[in-house]
Amino acid sequence: MAVVMTLVWPEITPELYDAARARVRWEEEPPDGLVLHTAWFAGDGFHVLDIWESEDLFPAFVAARIEPVLKGELGVKSDPQVEFFPLHRRFVASGVSGGA
Repeated sequence: MAVVMTLVWPEITPELYDAARARVRWEEEPPDGLVLHTAWFAGDGFHVLDIWESEDLFPAFVAARIEPVLKGELGVKSDPQVEFFPLHRRFVASGVSGGA
C-alpha cells in the first residue's frame, strides 16, 4: 500500500541537504519505491513530504544511502521525526514532471 511519509529534522540546513543530495544522487538514481519527494525549510527546520510505494522501502533507503552520508560523512548527530500515513489519493497535474 502506498504511503505518505512526513519528516521533520531541525539539524538539517540547506547546505547539509544540498551536500547530501549531491553525494547520494537520489534524483539521478531514485531509490526503489519512491514516487514523489518534496522538501522545504521552515522556522522549525527541514521538512519532507514523500510518497512511497510501501512504508518499508523508506527505512531501507535511509539505512543504505542516507545515513552513511549524513551521519558518516557530514557528521549529523540527530535523528528525524518521521510519520507514515496511508495514501488515500494522488493527483499530479497534467504536464508536471521532473525536479525543480
